[in-house]
Formats: sequence, structure tokens, C-alpha cells
Amino acid sequence: MWRETVSRIIKSEMSARGVKYQDLSDRLKTLGIQQSADNLRNKINKGILGADLFVQILLCLESQALDMVRVKGITEDVKKNAPNK
Repeated sequence: MWRETVSRIIKSEMSARGVKYQDLSDRLKTLGIQQSADNLRNKINKGILGADLFVQILLCLESQALDMVRVKGITEDVKKNAPNK
């Protein structure tokens, strides 16, 4: 559930700014972070990335704030749509 939430947050921020994975890779390079577009795609799609990369991505996307109401909504949606285990 948490990985899917992380994935959706980043994808939402990318979509809102029209940023593709190659664009994100290029932006991260300006911070000295080497991540290929394919590597970013895999990490973001799986929601498996460290807190440091999560913050670096948000900085590169020029996110103004992490809207906790939106995060809660995404989390609730993920829970609702998760297969029962």
C-alpha cells in the first residue's frame, strides 16, 4: 500500500508538470544524482526508493508542498482498490 502511494504521488507531480522520466533524469543530474530514465521508471512504478531520492525528485519537480490531504486521499484510494489478502 505505501509503495503504491509513493508511486502515485510522484507520478501525479510529474504529470502535473508534463515531466517525462528522461526529463526527471536530466533534472536530477543538476543535483549530481545519476539515475537513468529506465531506472527511475522502475523505482517509481514499484514505489521502491529511499527517502533521499523521494525528496530529490520532489525538489527537481519544484513541488511547493506535499499536500497531506491529497496524500491521505491517495492512501485511502490505494487501500480501497488493493486486492484482499
